[in-house]
Amino acid sequence: MDAFSSSFLSRLSQNPKLSTSLITPSSLNIALLHVSAVRIEDRPQATINANPTTTTTTTAPPSSKPLRKEIPTKYTPAKSTPPKTQSPQRQKPSRKLVEPSLPTVFFNAVDDFINTFIDPPTRRSVDPKYFLSNNFAPVDELPPTECEVVEGSLPPCLDGAYFRNGPNPQFLPRGPYHLFDGDGMIHSIKISQGRATLCSRYVKTYKYMIERDLGSTVMPNVFSGFNGLTPSAARVALAAARMLTGQFNLAKGFGLANTSLALFGGKLFALGESDLPYTVKLTQNGDLLTIGRHDFDGKLIVSMTAHPKIDPETGEAFAFRYGPMPPFLNFFRIKPDGTKEPDIPIFSMTRPSFLHDFAITKKYAIFPEIQIGMNPLFMIAGGSPVASDPGKVPRLGVIPRYAMDEAEMKWFDVPGLNFIHAINAWDEDDGDSVVVVAPNILSVEHTLERMDLIHASVEKIKIDLKTGMVWRHPISTRNLDFAVINPAYVGKKNKYVYAAVGDPMPKVSGLVKLDVSVSEGDRRDCIVASRLYGPGCLGGEPFFVAKEPNNPNTDEDDGFVVSYVHDENTGESRFLVMDAKSPNLEIVAAVKLPQRVPYGFHGLFVSENDLNKL
Repeated sequence: MDAFSSSFLSRLSQNPKLSTSLITPSSLNIALLHVSAVRIEDRPQATINANPTTTTTTTAPPSSKPLRKEIPTKYTPAKSTPPKTQSPQRQKPSRKLVEPSLPTVFFNAVDDFINTFIDPPTRRSVDPKYFLSNNFAPVDELPPTECEVVEGSLPPCLDGAYFRNGPNPQFLPRGPYHLFDGDGMIHSIKISQGRATLCSRYVKTYKYMIERDLGSTVMPNVFSGFNGLTPSAARVALAAARMLTGQFNLAKGFGLANTSLALFGGKLFALGESDLPYTVKLTQNGDLLTIGRHDFDGKLIVSMTAHPKIDPETGEAFAFRYGPMPPFLNFFRIKPDGTKEPDIPIFSMTRPSFLHDFAITKKYAIFPEIQIGMNPLFMIAGGSPVASDPGKVPRLGVIPRYAMDEAEMKWFDVPGLNFIHAINAWDEDDGDSVVVVAPNILSVEHTLERMDLIHASVEKIKIDLKTGMVWRHPISTRNLDFAVINPAYVGKKNKYVYAAVGDPMPKVSGLVKLDVSVSEGDRRDCIVASRLYGPGCLGGEPFFVAKEPNNPNTDEDDGFVVSYVHDENTGESRFLVMDAKSPNLEIVAAVKLPQRVPYGFHGLFVSENDLNKL
């Protein structure tokens, strides 16, 4: 599950064979994966060796406190000798030591008191020792570093870059921490003429820059910092004191850009629902730069969804923002030239609902109102204000995508349908019906607290817009999410879906290909191809890249599926390229990465031609 981005609370403040490319004889000796370094306050940043069992640190001045704390992992170390890996050349951190000011020392002491005595991380859902272990542990930034192609060869259609966003906290959490609270880091692999270059860089949000310059965390963690009335009040008071003393300014940004990426309006954006988009750019040598926060000439306020939908034929981007105050939903459109159209406020959404994703067709936009919502009474009872409401009946709202106001919005009750991510949607019956394909969460009550208990079944939902009738049938009952399609089919009828196998989410043990064209009367599972990565090998969201994206006569599945995969046995990460047409999603190329890529959220491939236009 990806970052249930902090939109609510930020606004409150304002069967295949194992892949031989991943399994080696040495991988049978499982070594303990130590946690990578995370900077604490004004202490110097550590340099992480590619060998997961070795950590090299810079030398601190004699008067400094210990360099870092190490978070224990949940695994028991093996007695065998860990496999050796070659250490790449790493840049030494250039950040100077920060001497904390007196207010910073005082506020940090108050923060430590809150996290130690008022609200310590006693629950697994907010325990950093759980969330920051193994390949969830943060990594240092990596400058552009050439990679080794260890299997096959990279297809010419991959000339360009694959980007993957995800949480990578800059500092060790002082107290409770949720997976969705980490600073955004983009891991890009630039490909040109069969050669690959990896680069990992933080998205330089205002939050990241302020905390980097102060040498410690400043802004509270949204998903883990507001559980119960007393700790919430304490953290709000502390944040207010920091603002009054000038440590940060909410008007300049307050959130993360750790969820996804999108290309529209001639710009590449790093996205997270707790803030405005951040423009990023890839240089000719493969380095990642953050250009800055983008508000579309002042027309976008607060934030927007991390999942805008781009019509491949018109070049338009459709998006929304949502929050805890009426109107709870605002729908808008961005023209191909990057000009934002006015918001369409949706007042018929009668209470705040967690709205992470939506779908578009050629005629409509479709919004899910699910059983996860916001209720301050939950916080008074000692829990999070964002929680599931079992008494709420889920609905789907359908509005023409070029509507001028919400008068044409129609809502349809769909009991038991809770989806966080939409896969695709299209029109049928001359526009009188819409079809949506999405993974339905069958255990929505565990969504925020126990992600390991989540199970999602992919469904096809059809709505007759005239009669209000709704039909549903399962596509696959396997635990699937992070599903993608050929981007050329967004908003129109497609046949194939590539979905990640939860092990559980956000860990991914493999990949399946679904045929969603199977009729309702055919009750067979719609998986037509699959690949498991092997014991201890876990990946993330896949992405489909067409062989001939500009050829309208090519088959929908004629292309490749790419993903980062990490081997927890050896500590090695790889970039895999799989044949999307083959029955076992055959690996056609594997790239050994010079630094591991932590598990994350959503990715995007951008062709060389589009990169040159940025």
